[in-house]
Amino acid sequence: MGVLSAVLRSLRRTATISGLAAGALALSGCAGSSLGQTGSGGPGDEVRLGLLVPLSGVYAPLGEDMRDGFQLYLDQHGGKLGGRTVRVTTVDEGETPQTGVPAAQKLVTQDRVTAVVGVVNSATALGLRDFFHESKVPLLVANAGADAITGDRRSPYVWRTSFANGKVGAALGPAVAEEVDGGVYLITADYAAGREMVGGFRRAFEAAGGKVAGEKYTPFGKTQDYQPYLSAIRSSGAEAVYSFYAGAEAVNFVKQYRQFGLADEIPLYGTGFLTEGGVLDAQGAAAVGVKTSLHYSTELDTPRNKEFVDAYRAEYKELPTVYSVQAYDAAAALDKAIARAGGTGGEDIAKALGGIGAIDSPRGPWSFDADHDARQKYYLREVRAGDGSFVNAVVRELG
Repeated sequence: MGVLSAVLRSLRRTATISGLAAGALALSGCAGSSLGQTGSGGPGDEVRLGLLVPLSGVYAPLGEDMRDGFQLYLDQHGGKLGGRTVRVTTVDEGETPQTGVPAAQKLVTQDRVTAVVGVVNSATALGLRDFFHESKVPLLVANAGADAITGDRRSPYVWRTSFANGKVGAALGPAVAEEVDGGVYLITADYAAGREMVGGFRRAFEAAGGKVAGEKYTPFGKTQDYQPYLSAIRSSGAEAVYSFYAGAEAVNFVKQYRQFGLADEIPLYGTGFLTEGGVLDAQGAAAVGVKTSLHYSTELDTPRNKEFVDAYRAEYKELPTVYSVQAYDAAAALDKAIARAGGTGGEDIAKALGGIGAIDSPRGPWSFDADHDARQKYYLREVRAGDGSFVNAVVRELG
C-alpha cells in the first residue's frame, strides 16, 4: 500500500460513525434450520476459513484493518495455521445485518468453510448466533462488542477475541474514582453500545465510591453541535467527564470539548475508541490529555508489541489499530485450536478452542474465559504529542 493510499485510508477511518456498530440497528431474522454437516475443512491438509469484514460503507476502514491483521499472521506463518494450509474466502460484511447475515450464510453453505472470523456490527453478530450454533461452525468475533454475544446469548460455537462493551467501561471506573475528587458527568451517544459502555463504567465507578454529577445521551448519528451539552457539563459542577463516542462523533466531541474551553478545566475520560486510530489523527492536538481505557495501544513497551508494530508498519505503511490486533489474535487462536483439534471440522475446532490456553499477543497475554470472551488486561492511556504525531501513551495497567 502506497503512502497516498494510507493517507486516504486514514481519512476514511475518521468518517466511521461507530467502530462498535451497536444494536441501534434492528436485528435481521436469524438463520433457519440446522444445516447438518458443514465446514469439512477441505481436502487433505487444507482448511477453509471465512473472513467476514466490512469492505464497503462507513465501517470499511475497520474491516480493512482487520483483514490486514489477519493476513499478517498468515504471512508470518507461511500461510498455515495448526500446520495446515489455509484457504481464506473474504466477503464483505457491509454496514448492516441485511448485508452481513447473508454473506456469512454463503460462507458456510456455499463455500463450506470450517470457521469464520470477523464481524464489526453487533447486530449482525447477534443475528448470526443461531445460524452458527445450528450449523456447528465456529464464529470468532473479532470486533462486535455487544455484551450479549458472550453473555445472555453465548454459544459453544461463538467466541470473541475483542471485547465486551461493558467491560471496557468497567475497567476505567475504579481509576476515575481514585483520580477524581468530586462528581463525574457521563455522556454518550444514545444507542446500545453507548448505554453498555456507560453502564459498565457507572457500576464499577460507583462501587469504588465515585459520584455521578449528571448523565446525558445524545442522539446517535445525528448530533454535530455539542455546545448545549458542553454548557450543561460546565454548569453541573462536575470535576471530570466520562464519555463514549467513536468515529466521526468522537472527532466532533473531542474537538468541541477543547474549543469550548473545557479541556483545561475538566479532565476528559473515555473508552479507547474515543481516540483510536484515524480518529486521533483527525482530532490532533485537541485530544491531548484525554485519558482512555482499552486493551491495546501501539505504545505498549514490550518486545512482542514492538515486533508486531514494526512488521505491520513495514507491510502496510501505517500503524496498527486495536482492530488489527483483534483479527491478528483470531488467527493466533485458530492456529492453536487447529493444531490441538482431532480433526478439521467445525465441531473439532470449537471444542479445541476451549483448551488453547493463553495467546501471546501484542496486547499482552490473554485467554478465553468460561463465556468465550477475552480475559485480558486493560490499560489506562493518555493522549500525548509524539514525534510529529499524537499517540495513546500507556500510563499503567488497570485492575
